[in-house]
Amino acid sequence: MKSDIQIAQEAVLSPIAEVAAQLGIPEGELELYGRYKAKISDAYLASLKERPQGRLILVTAINPTPAGEGKTTVSVGLGEAFGRMGKKAVVALREPSLGPCFGIKGGATGGGYAQVVPMEDLNLHFTGDFHAITSANNLLAALLDNHIQQGNELGIDPRQVVWKRCLDMNDRVLRNVVVGLGAKADGMVREDHFVITVASEIMAILCLAEDMRDLKERLGRIVVAYTYSGEPVTAGDLQAVGAMAALLKDALKPNLVQTLEHTPVIVHGGPFANIAHGCNSVRATRAALRMADLVVTEAGFGADLGAEKFFDIKCRMAGLKPDAVVLVATVRALKYNGGVAKADLDHEDLEALRRGIANLEKHIENLQKYGVPVVVTLNSFVTDTLAETEFVRCFCEARGCEFALAKVWEKGGEGGIELAQKVLKTLEEKESHFQLLYEDGCSVREKIGIIARQIYGADGVTYSPAAQKQIDRLEALGFSRFPVCMAKTQYSLSDNAELLGRPEGFCINVREVYVSAGAGFLVALTGAVMTMPGLPKKPAAYGIDVDEDGKITGLF
Repeated sequence: MKSDIQIAQEAVLSPIAEVAAQLGIPEGELELYGRYKAKISDAYLASLKERPQGRLILVTAINPTPAGEGKTTVSVGLGEAFGRMGKKAVVALREPSLGPCFGIKGGATGGGYAQVVPMEDLNLHFTGDFHAITSANNLLAALLDNHIQQGNELGIDPRQVVWKRCLDMNDRVLRNVVVGLGAKADGMVREDHFVITVASEIMAILCLAEDMRDLKERLGRIVVAYTYSGEPVTAGDLQAVGAMAALLKDALKPNLVQTLEHTPVIVHGGPFANIAHGCNSVRATRAALRMADLVVTEAGFGADLGAEKFFDIKCRMAGLKPDAVVLVATVRALKYNGGVAKADLDHEDLEALRRGIANLEKHIENLQKYGVPVVVTLNSFVTDTLAETEFVRCFCEARGCEFALAKVWEKGGEGGIELAQKVLKTLEEKESHFQLLYEDGCSVREKIGIIARQIYGADGVTYSPAAQKQIDRLEALGFSRFPVCMAKTQYSLSDNAELLGRPEGFCINVREVYVSAGAGFLVALTGAVMTMPGLPKKPAAYGIDVDEDGKITGLF
């Protein structure tokens, strides 16, 4: 069996100008990064505003397990299937991070014959967007420390610096560091912290900004510290906005690539959903909707994280109204949720499936609360039995969902025809009545409580003393109208990664709450989730190599 990277490297790619032509993008509106990658010009994006919009399809999943779900693979395969059916479709995805690539997850461009290419470029440096975000983030950090060193005219309290440096790599030793050691000229000694680039507020801002004007306004609102009197200090106060925007000028433009079957893919932005808001950029999604009749996008991890944030943060801010949701599961993952060890998942076990399907049931219920029609798809494995598949089919149809098998890893777009047909049927027969989960006017605690109870199934919420004080302060500063971005483990509906299936009788534990004022949301850290991941005992980096001809291996 060929690996994903072997399949990708054997593919014959179309010149990116030919891919762009499918969407009506003139070659002169492309900024080329070689033959197979391009950015779409700002002028062309501005010209799309008066065009009618296509239909928006969100792909999400059950909680991830070591058995694998294949959400991105299904997203890509669905786009390819639409293309085979003669539909004008585009896939809109996030950019992969180097952290998981060299850590435990591997690449993030789909799999098998449902991949985005050039696979190696996307997974490594792509067009430099993450580098630009990292540089802008750390420029702000440098200007902040320099201001304190050069007289501290703003009266910044070094004990209340909240802006963190970032790096697009899993590096646990950078979570908590001390800076400024050495001579007086080396800066003030203080505790500092790093987050992974995908958790940087700059990433969120880039993904939510409408244009350069909006980007600069959002950058200016970033709260970096507080004064000795408790007043917030912003990036605008530090005169950092212009230089940061200059670094982000090209990163603000969406990237155009293709699938193995030459379906257009717009890839832009990459916040994680477990520690950030988990969606690709508003600019990319809006552009896709103006260029195609069908837009397939995804939100990270399970629907309790990615889909909730897609709806309550991205759609709220951008005025988007999704037309349908595809919920991805696998028989293997459901049996894992039912208590079967990973080594035993190849064997039929209807009783374990019956127990584990409670996880899928909760995600269906959650998605239906938003008023959007749901299509459930099983990402097919050769070990799945007919009895297992039929059990899931009957379960989903009994809950008002269309159901389809997806065989896109093995067959590409051909293996996604059944799913594509069910999605089109849903779009034709079921109207979306999209609604948000909570109103802007709810208090911070009310918003957190609604998400915890209605989406996670918690009995309630507990707060650390520090979180209680932080919420009171943020509400006093006028930030209570912001939506809440919950930072939570992706492996469970709860904040405890060990609780699989559909846990009951638990509380969500909030340990810290802070504002991302430029992005326009509050972040609530729950359980033991970290904004700077670490590497596993045997990182994926051990298996990655490049030969004398420049051919990369080991990217899964």
